[in-house]
Amino acid sequence: MSPVVLPPRHEGELLERARALRGTEVPAAGLHTKGKVGELVERALGATGGSAAVWDFPELQIELKTVPVDARSGAPRESTFVCAVSLADADRAEWATSWVRAKLSRVLWVPIEIDEVRRRAVGEARLWSPTREQEAVLAGDFEEILGRVGMGDVEGVTARLGRWMQLRPKAAHGRVRTVVRGAEGERVETVPRGFYLRASFTGAILRDPAAVP
Repeated sequence: MSPVVLPPRHEGELLERARALRGTEVPAAGLHTKGKVGELVERALGATGGSAAVWDFPELQIELKTVPVDARSGAPRESTFVCAVSLADADRAEWATSWVRAKLSRVLWVPIEIDEVRRRAVGEARLWSPTREQEAVLAGDFEEILGRVGMGDVEGVTARLGRWMQLRPKAAHGRVRTVVRGAEGERVETVPRGFYLRASFTGAILRDPAAVP
């Protein structure tokens, strides 16, 4: 059994731990999902949030995001899940008090570099908080997306909507359903959704934390 890693006491300790992992190879055997790799990194860093609706490092209010990237170019291979969305509350949701804003307020990004033979190794970690300009764009995406949902057009909100942030299905399987209000106020069953950051945005801020792609 792996030794238990205590939670980091402060931000500097967390970043030091994360940077110490650089170059560590992540075994591919049995890791069929990005989530399994993320769990390994969480344990190594002392994250305690788990699957609860809290930050990965609750005491520090820091979220951990592992991002699979191309080992040569550093480009992310996919979008990054942020958090689930309460579709039923979309018409009352506000960016300032939203969970997605809280989750993105301070993020420890840990790239997982994948080479041509699919070896995985931990890349250079970095801490990030949105600049005012970045937050303005994210807030705009949030308001545009949930504004459409709140007006009853949830099925019309596709992954194409949003400059940096998009709304996509997020469920264990296709049979999971949640209820949302339709355009005429009727109850509509639909697949649960979650907010995701586009790969173009995460790739840009991994190169330059203040990027506005």
